[in-house]
Amino acid sequence: MKKRPLWKRLLRWLGLGLLVCVGGSIAAVILFRFVPVPGSALMAERRILALGREKPYHPRHQWVPLEDIAPAMGVAVIAAEDQNFPDHFGFDWKAIEKAVAHNEHSRRKRGASTVSQQTAKNLFLWESRSWVRKGFEVYFTLLLEAGWSKRRILEVYLNIVEFGDGIYGVEAASSRYFGKHAKALTPSEAALLAAVLPSPLKYRADAPSAYVRGRQEWILNQMRMLGGTQVVKALG
Repeated sequence: MKKRPLWKRLLRWLGLGLLVCVGGSIAAVILFRFVPVPGSALMAERRILALGREKPYHPRHQWVPLEDIAPAMGVAVIAAEDQNFPDHFGFDWKAIEKAVAHNEHSRRKRGASTVSQQTAKNLFLWESRSWVRKGFEVYFTLLLEAGWSKRRILEVYLNIVEFGDGIYGVEAASSRYFGKHAKALTPSEAALLAAVLPSPLKYRADAPSAYVRGRQEWILNQMRMLGGTQVVKALG
């Protein structure tokens, strides 16, 4: 039997590898639609990086269903991060256009990632600003939007988002910073947690700077303008 050319064999293995990756990613999205997410790619990456640190690293993370998170917390992250979250399919094109226009004339770069994009990135991908990573982010964002409800995307986001060094998810953050369960968070506390999300390793909820306090007030105002907790209750 004549042997296939090397390039054909490589192409075949590449195709099989791609099929496995696509099938595995779809299976993971389907699985996490129904079961609590035990961790994320970001948590794993942070743990690996912490191996070279002198300071002990003790990550905190506890999954809680959306029903056990104060509705104000969901409203706060929507107000702070993605006000068109209920209506878009993963990408806020108007926000992207504004960010591009702003970044052309400013040294201080502005992002336009939606809650869906951040969920996809934190859950499945590594930290990087490369176009390859961005491509995977688009792929996983579309998978989440196609396979999950908006409520599920918000639920997973609130459970895996980073709120500080080793603090993942709103339950761990609420316990660490306020000594209470996430279900008992007040609108002011929820807004303070949301205020640190642009850079949770730089800004601190337990020692908020003037910038964080100002952002907290802005978020509270946006929460009221969005209609308060009705935003979360209306999610499908």
